[in-house]
Amino acid sequence: MTLLEELYLDDNQFEGEIPKSFWSGNLSSLRYLVLSNNKLSGNITKSIGLLSKLEVFHISFNSFNGVITEEHFSTLSNLWYLGMSSSNLSINFSHDWIPPFQLEYISLGSCKLGPDFPSWLQTQRNYRVLNISATGISNSIPIWFGKLPSMARVIDLSSNQVSGILPNLSRNFSSDSYALGINLSGNHLEGPLPSFPANTTHINLSKNRFNGSISSLCAMTSMSLEFLDLSSNQLSGELPDCMMHWSSLQILTLANNHFFGKISSFVGSLSLIETLDLQNNNLSGKIPNSLRNCNKLQFLGLSNNKLSGKIPGWIGDKSKSLNFLLLKSNHFVGEIPLEICRLTNILLLDLSCNNLSGDIPWCIGNLIALARKDISAKHHFFNSSLVSNSYYDFDGSYADKASIIWKGIEYRYENLTLQRTIDLSSNKLTGETPLQIASFSELHQLNLSRNHLTGRIPLDIGQMRQLESLDLSHNRLSSWLPPSMAQLYSLSTLDLSYNNFSGRIPSSTQLQSLPTSAFVGNPALCGPPLPKTCATDEKPVDGGVKYNQQDEDELWNGFKPSMEVGMAFGFLGVLAIKLDDPWKNICFLVFNYMKFHLSNLKDYLLSIVAALCLVITVSAARLRRKLKF
Repeated sequence: MTLLEELYLDDNQFEGEIPKSFWSGNLSSLRYLVLSNNKLSGNITKSIGLLSKLEVFHISFNSFNGVITEEHFSTLSNLWYLGMSSSNLSINFSHDWIPPFQLEYISLGSCKLGPDFPSWLQTQRNYRVLNISATGISNSIPIWFGKLPSMARVIDLSSNQVSGILPNLSRNFSSDSYALGINLSGNHLEGPLPSFPANTTHINLSKNRFNGSISSLCAMTSMSLEFLDLSSNQLSGELPDCMMHWSSLQILTLANNHFFGKISSFVGSLSLIETLDLQNNNLSGKIPNSLRNCNKLQFLGLSNNKLSGKIPGWIGDKSKSLNFLLLKSNHFVGEIPLEICRLTNILLLDLSCNNLSGDIPWCIGNLIALARKDISAKHHFFNSSLVSNSYYDFDGSYADKASIIWKGIEYRYENLTLQRTIDLSSNKLTGETPLQIASFSELHQLNLSRNHLTGRIPLDIGQMRQLESLDLSHNRLSSWLPPSMAQLYSLSTLDLSYNNFSGRIPSSTQLQSLPTSAFVGNPALCGPPLPKTCATDEKPVDGGVKYNQQDEDELWNGFKPSMEVGMAFGFLGVLAIKLDDPWKNICFLVFNYMKFHLSNLKDYLLSIVAALCLVITVSAARLRRKLKF
């Protein structure tokens, strides 16, 4: 074994401690030691110093413990890769220690380095990757940190408690050909935004205390910026037009700040943008028409601003890409555009807390992603374009985020791909609930509360087997509760309060376990969990669902007009086939109009329209025959 130079045991299931004999002089020629991604435990002994020729020491993603001091590495002058991330080790180097090596890769994420900023890093002038994220550092960031090595590619200082003003970042080299990614998110950094080196492609300064405008970023004339996350700071001012030059930008997240003014037309120049998150600011004006040029947009978050006007119809042009549309808590008016029905890949539609009016679009059933398991949101992946090395990959993903009222409580979701939601609550919507909504078998949450909706709950609502939360409260809905509600086996939150429902509550484990507050404000409702008993005896039907004679009568009375209209449809369809143009076309137009508006028009009106159409078509046919003679 004395001649062994490289040992790779990574990505296995090895467990337990490393044998003491492993560190003996028998491996004196070892240059590469890679033990990452196992289940190894125990201490790293100081005998590692016997491996004096060691260049790569990679033990990340294990369960080691204990303390690493400078004595472990004092003889490793050839070391250029140090990887101990996610290994539960404490690293305690003295403040004045000068390492005998110059590292190219420093990966110590989730080790314990703090609370002081590791001063020995100041001696490292050649590193390409510096990962000291989540290491417990809590003091001020030093000025020398701003002078990055010429070869720096990845700087990750995220998830610490580093404070102070971030110095301007620069690299001392003549060529700007090296891309740079900087992640300082989740700290206590403050003051204005600093300047960044040219060719910086990824900047994440989210969850800090930066303030002032972002106009300093206009100095970045490079078109290489792909990722910019400044969310959850105290930034303010208007959005600068200089952003139009960042033609490579894919992710722009400025949420949870104090930006104001209009959303400039510059967004139309971001042809590669996938996520545009401007939620929780003070932006005003209309949604710019130039946004229709962003054909790769997957996430559009404009919630909690002061935007106004109508929701533009061109939003339907994003049918192949848009997964998340969040326009909550603005001042939008008018009807929900029919074009929104073209968003066949939408997973989260939140238009709540606006001034929208009119009917819910009858074509809403076209949102097929809410009915199919095989449609899901794409993850934003960033490959190792920054660093290409067999021991360190900068592969990662960005997850879109949003605040959602879930089961009556507002949550901040970090992974929206797991939620399928329609929230149209707190508007001025009228008309009936479209029957097609019941086809959304993969929908998790439906909130139509605080509108002026009338009519009944769709009879087939039991098809929504994944529905966990249903809120129809504070409307003008009426009639009995459909027996199929007993089939909502995933339902854990229900609010039907303050409507005009009547009759017996269907029997199921879910419905009877809900609090009575879910049904309050419906004085004609009866049966468990309400204390009010029903006047008539229950009569069991197939499937174990029970309802009374009143329910049967209402069910039959509701079916009769539909049967009549259905017969009229059938006769009209056959008759239309027998006719010649143009009367055939007229008949088909009327037929299709009636078919698609069935859920929004009263049954008796449909009967009248069907009868009139029959009279017209028959009269036209007779007139044609007379003219032939």
